Amino acid sequence: MDFARIYDLLTEKLQLWFEELIRMLPNLALAALVLVIGIFIAKSIRKIFSRLINRFSSYLTLNNLIVSFIYILSIGIVLFIALSILKLDKAVTSILAGAGIIGLALAFAFQDLAANFISGVLISIRKPLTVGDIVKVSGYMGKVETISLRDTVIREFSGQQIIIPNKDIIQNPIENFSSSGKRRLDLPVGISYGDDLEKVEQVALAAVDQLEGRSMGDKVNFYFTGFGDSSINFELRIWLQSPEQNVYNTARSLAVMQVKQAFDENDITIPFPIRTLDFGIKGGKELSGMLAEK
Repeated sequence: MDFARIYDLLTEKLQLWFEELIRMLPNLALAALVLVIGIFIAKSIRKIFSRLINRFSSYLTLNNLIVSFIYILSIGIVLFIALSILKLDKAVTSILAGAGIIGLALAFAFQDLAANFISGVLISIRKPLTVGDIVKVSGYMGKVETISLRDTVIREFSGQQIIIPNKDIIQNPIENFSSSGKRRLDLPVGISYGDDLEKVEQVALAAVDQLEGRSMGDKVNFYFTGFGDSSINFELRIWLQSPEQNVYNTARSLAVMQVKQAFDENDITIPFPIRTLDFGIKGGKELSGMLAEK
């Protein structure tokens, strides 16, 4: 083995590396300086954006996400500039292209997760509902407990906790009972065919005029809704001053009691279900006649 030849080759290679290092020292110093200054600027940008975003949005999770994204983007730009000074920008371009392909594949693989995430961002910006609101969405009604970037948690009045993906929140109609600060109570009632309808309307409206929990600035509406099997039906529409479920339940219970009491005092009948039996193929025969024929 020719050790002298090996020694000469190693010496020559080390000398080339040393010369290349000396040649690149100015670029290395400049890249290091750019990196230090860039990191300082990126941190300053993060602080500035954090203050600005927190002024316009109270959703901390989304705010932190946006600020972190801006910071990472700033650091990425600084690194790209530093590597370009070192003439390594082609390698960075190849890495970014590979990362883009991987990102596209991951986007297809996790498209539901991405849809929920984007929907969470939209909910945070548009605020169709907030924590504490009483809502009905996707067939579920209750109070909103938490809103994250992936899902929304609703506590039904029965006590069940419902977790709804954010994309279902965005894609379906939302009934927000808290948005106006009021809630309407629709009370269906039936009275007998023999009662005076004008008197029924007057007595019913008077019965709920001072109902506990009623919004006094809104008129109580009375509408006859149709002819039932054993009653003429009407509906009282009463606006309540709070959307809370306990206020709604209490007002509904009191309205039923007060209407019933007022009708009893004014001889207005809330009829039991009545069924007329028609004897004979053509009808019109009374039960007594049917019995006499036997």
